Amino acid sequence: MTGTATRYLYLARHGEALPDESGLSEQGRRQAALLGRRLASRPISAVHHGPLPRAAQTARLIAESLPGAPLVASETAGDYVPHFPDREELPPDCADFLLTFLSHSSAEDRRRGPTLARRALEQFTGPVAGDQERHELVVTHNFLVGWLVRDAMDAPKWRWLGLNHGNAALTVIRYTPGRPTTVLVHNDMRHLPTELTWTGFPPDTRL
Repeated sequence: MTGTATRYLYLARHGEALPDESGLSEQGRRQAALLGRRLASRPISAVHHGPLPRAAQTARLIAESLPGAPLVASETAGDYVPHFPDREELPPDCADFLLTFLSHSSAEDRRRGPTLARRALEQFTGPVAGDQERHELVVTHNFLVGWLVRDAMDAPKWRWLGLNHGNAALTVIRYTPGRPTTVLVHNDMRHLPTELTWTGFPPDTRL
């Protein structure tokens, strides 16, 4: 069914995790709370989140500022590789690097990831039915944010690779019937003080 109303999709990578990824660090908890305050004025109807502790805890802290928005755990919003490119899909100058990066993935990763990625596009993208616009937040991981941004830009499937996102950074995509999909905000960290920005990025890419 073709959607008839605008969807606003808010995407956030989880806050900074503890070294063992069992939950959030103190900095990560602060990041999540500040993102919740940033979103408090938005009419968000649901907070979807991946099942891993760092995403679930981030979602709970954000939701404290969003009364009435239910928390919805979803494997589709989890941490997985969304697409495994063949060498022929990749630019020759970086194919070896990207394929090496993906080479540690298991057979299960290669089966599961693309299936979940297709479900994510079905569940989270495109206009919605009815006459009321919808605002939804997905608290997830770096790879899925990159996958959904790539899709919004009609970029090749492999191009989720190389898109880094900061912890608790905000991306907003608008899907309006009859108009091109628009990335309104990407990797926005203005709700975070300087000492909480750029976590989650490799040291050589922090600005």
